[in-house]
Amino acid sequence: MVFAIDAGNTNIVLGLYDNDKLVFTSRLSTQASVSEDEYAIAIKNIFELYSICPNEFDGAIISSVVPPLNATLKNALKKLLNCKVYVVSPGIKTGLNIKLDNPAILGADLVCGAVGALEKYSAPCIVFDLGTATTISAIDKNRCFLGGSIIPGVRISLNALSNGAAQLPHISLDDYDGEVIGKNTLSSMQSGIILGTAGMLDAFIERYREVLGEDAVAIATGGLAPSIVKYCKHDIICDSDLLLDGLYYIYKMNAKS
Repeated sequence: MVFAIDAGNTNIVLGLYDNDKLVFTSRLSTQASVSEDEYAIAIKNIFELYSICPNEFDGAIISSVVPPLNATLKNALKKLLNCKVYVVSPGIKTGLNIKLDNPAILGADLVCGAVGALEKYSAPCIVFDLGTATTISAIDKNRCFLGGSIIPGVRISLNALSNGAAQLPHISLDDYDGEVIGKNTLSSMQSGIILGTAGMLDAFIERYREVLGEDAVAIATGGLAPSIVKYCKHDIICDSDLLLDGLYYIYKMNAKS
């Protein structure tokens, strides 16, 4: 078995792979102030919930966009698991040909998303990650990571709007019914953020395909992807496990060597 941890700015997603299959996923809140012992206890409790024995793991791998958590999570796993723990960082094998000005600055989440997309789909491809930030990655037909775009995430944008405008409340997106022209403040804000984001993704697909080619596959991941993608006019594959799968593929590359 292989244990994968994807630590984002808001949530830490945990995944367990057995014989190349994702057995379960779970989530913890991202808290940089939490100690390694506290994370070890939280992960141990999740193992117990799913009747998993910590001694049965072949290895583990961590991806984090919160630098203080790298050592914390690695040390937590070392206390629980008797196996090698990898961290996605400069020097680890990914199979990516990164064409950035400084390849070392590429975020671990973008690395995992790109690897997952190349393993599961075809190049060229466009990868959207709708999390705390909305990120876009471009991979060309030669499987080179060209770069991308970074935009304030859906919830960050909503919070900024509500905090900056006295008459606009904090809202939920869960009950949006697809109404284009809002009839009240709530539906107008829901329409604006969901359809606005969907339209932005459509526009980026058109612009990225001008560079990558019309056959570029579009893939979306992240917690809000299902709520947004269904309102896009372009076909976008919604893959909630893309980053975890990318992490698992990176683990296999490095474990072999």
